[in-house]
Amino acid sequence: MKLPSSFKIGLISVLLISFFIVLNLTGFSKEIKNFFYLISSPIQKTFWRAGDNMSDFFEAISQSKNLKKENEELKLKIQAFLAENIALKDLKKENEILREALGIGLEKNFKLVISQIIGKDISSDTILVNKGLNDGLTPGLPVITSQKILVGKISEVYKNFSKVMIISNKESSFDAEIENREAIGIAKGKGGLKLYLDFIPKEKEILEGDIVVTSALGGIFPKGLLVGQIKDIKRSDIEPFQQAEISPFFNIKELETLFILINW
Repeated sequence: MKLPSSFKIGLISVLLISFFIVLNLTGFSKEIKNFFYLISSPIQKTFWRAGDNMSDFFEAISQSKNLKKENEELKLKIQAFLAENIALKDLKKENEILREALGIGLEKNFKLVISQIIGKDISSDTILVNKGLNDGLTPGLPVITSQKILVGKISEVYKNFSKVMIISNKESSFDAEIENREAIGIAKGKGGLKLYLDFIPKEKEILEGDIVVTSALGGIFPKGLLVGQIKDIKRSDIEPFQQAEISPFFNIKELETLFILINW
């Protein structure tokens, strides 16, 4: 029966180790020991190196595991730090917006709920905010920025969030007036973030750049909210009214925080 090579190597190793133990324990002369040490030194060196290498190998594995664990812990700490940093930035920004709103007296005229935009659907001229029934919101409430710019109104309310119909939505219409012109019309959404002012009396002089604000007529929105500026006026000799496109004061891409008017 042929013995496996691994068994042979193991047997030789055991015999050599036993031999060196006996050699050290017995009374062989120094010359004999020296001779055997001399001829066996390459073998001993090989075994010691193998042992050292094996020890280094297992030590490297242990260090690698520890390093991996430390890296994972470090990643978690970095992620926690980043999350905290983002939260602090958001809080700082929200505080700045609140200070701005307080600076123009919004809290004196309105009961406000501050909200964050969590979704935008420009194709349907709607946005989603993170406040809803739990915050006392109901459909029809006006939505503005901290600069008192009208963005739209609440159209759908859920438990924890609400949908806002932007003033450029095709279903949006409200009474508006041109500041210092005593000209009143109906602001209507055209879709695609476009808005126009219709039914402006023909005899009223209006100019590009005129400011459009909300009117108290209709009771949809409080009076005096900023809407936009007049541009591209259309007149007709046969029509009793004139029409003008409005450039909204807000940029939908830059909106993040909005105020919902609970009471006015």
